[in-house]
Amino acid sequence: MINVAILGFGTVGSGVAEVLTTNGALIDQRVGDKIRLKYIVDIRDFPDSPYRDLFEKDFSVVEADPEVDVVVETIGGCKIALEFTTRALKAGKSVVTSNKELVATHGYELLQLAKEHGCNYLFEASVGGGIPVLRPMSNCLASNQIEEVTGILNGTTNYILTRMIQAGLSFDQALKEAQANGYAEQDPTADVDGHDACRKTCILAALAFGQQIYPEQVPTQGIRNVTLEDVAYADSCGYKIKLLGRCMQTQEGKVCAFTAPHLVEGKNPLAGVEDVFNAIAIHGNAVGDVMFYGPGAGKLPTASAVVADIIDLAKDPNRDRRNAWGPGAADLVVSPDGLTSRWYVRAQMSMERARAAFQDLQPLARSGAPVGEVAFLTGAMTEPELRQRLQDVKTGSVLRVLA
Repeated sequence: MINVAILGFGTVGSGVAEVLTTNGALIDQRVGDKIRLKYIVDIRDFPDSPYRDLFEKDFSVVEADPEVDVVVETIGGCKIALEFTTRALKAGKSVVTSNKELVATHGYELLQLAKEHGCNYLFEASVGGGIPVLRPMSNCLASNQIEEVTGILNGTTNYILTRMIQAGLSFDQALKEAQANGYAEQDPTADVDGHDACRKTCILAALAFGQQIYPEQVPTQGIRNVTLEDVAYADSCGYKIKLLGRCMQTQEGKVCAFTAPHLVEGKNPLAGVEDVFNAIAIHGNAVGDVMFYGPGAGKLPTASAVVADIIDLAKDPNRDRRNAWGPGAADLVVSPDGLTSRWYVRAQMSMERARAAFQDLQPLARSGAPVGEVAFLTGAMTEPELRQRLQDVKTGSVLRVLA
């Protein structure tokens, strides 16, 4: 029998309990053993919960119980979650988590700790919610040298951008709707400012390239400044605005990783990913391009990924999953300034001045544009080259720049 303890009984933790209970017979049959929920650790009281007999407020009870095989951490953050995860691993208990902040910030040290104590640290649910992507990267794509990963990694921002595109809502209106529907927190900072997508980009980069990539190494922009004017200009040339997390390996073996809003061409599969759905596109040198698509968050989709990790452990508790990576380094990650791209520019200037700076530009138009506002797509160039040309224009103000 495999005994499980859940830390934190919020959205994901309660979902894990529900999946283990609802699908318990099916899971036992597929594992060939019984998986049982023994504890739920939470400082709050849940007198009406069907699991009320399993609640425990003192983590040390779980830590000291030799019958607990797997600890599921769904607390979130890097404080108590880090302490409890560390203690569980030192006690020889494998840990499964959906905590992308913890994995992105402390993944290397926790993976090393698991290895030292003969257990495992698994985190499929930390990227993409219910989408199976991390295990396929480690196993199904193991014969490939992964060259680039690009993803729509945050359901909240994708929902907001979708509503701006489809319903003509402003950013503030779409955000309030997302909050009313439970897709966005009352404090949406981590989502709309790109921090959540940045953390997931770090995890994808670490798995793809074998070294810890830390959030502070990844330039990050959110979507707060995207307006309906930008959406309209993008639509006029067959593009949609999406918040993308991207990571790639350079020829010198360095890693370039960043998170920012992009114009995505309509024929690109990522352009069709709408509402709260996520998608991760991976390019391998043997397989070419593959894409993983599905619900990127939510109680049961995320719980599905957590329980999949539990099942993996139950089938073979002692197998080394080989999902570790190196410690990273300060000089490992390079700036995206060397990448070339076409750029979307919206500015207050004359088209004549714009053409003088960007001879190969593609002008864009929208209804209701005020006099003196121009928008265009540039030819391929680096961002420093773009900034220099805009500076050379010497007049007007730049309202928006997107890759």
